[in-house]
Amino acid sequence: MFKLLHKLRPLYNFTDKFIMFICKILLIADVIITSMAVAGRYISFIPDPAWSEQMVLTFMCYMAMLSATLAIRKRAHIRMTSFDQYLPDGLVKFSDLVADVAVFALGCVMLYYGIKVCNSPLARFGKYESLPQLSRVWMYLPIPIAGAGMVIFELEQILLRLEDLFGIKEEDA
Repeated sequence: MFKLLHKLRPLYNFTDKFIMFICKILLIADVIITSMAVAGRYISFIPDPAWSEQMVLTFMCYMAMLSATLAIRKRAHIRMTSFDQYLPDGLVKFSDLVADVAVFALGCVMLYYGIKVCNSPLARFGKYESLPQLSRVWMYLPIPIAGAGMVIFELEQILLRLEDLFGIKEEDA
């Protein structure tokens, strides 16, 4: 199992870079659309599209959900560590593993129910108010995408924590 993890590491690295690239593109689009909307309010020849606010908010949802998966990969999520220095090392490692399993479960829930919501009539037949040709599926899609990312990256983190907990070295795996 651990050998497979190390063989899949390039795939994990590629996925991490790809998600980061998507977040960068979304941020650039957010800045451009917001700048155009603000400038359009004060400069007469620049259009202020009615859809700008909803697109900016949708892109922000994508960035927030996708960056949560990146934080899992980098172990950068906020967590309670104030007592870690007073606890035995093995207990800290075990509690980190339990926290990773809980986040993995959350990712599974987000993936399952996110897919259900995206397939619901509300999402499939609902439309954006300012862009009636665009389905609301795009508004709900970040949830299952982030759930899938959380599941993928938490599997890696759980295996790394198990390696650390049982003292398995990378060359032993």
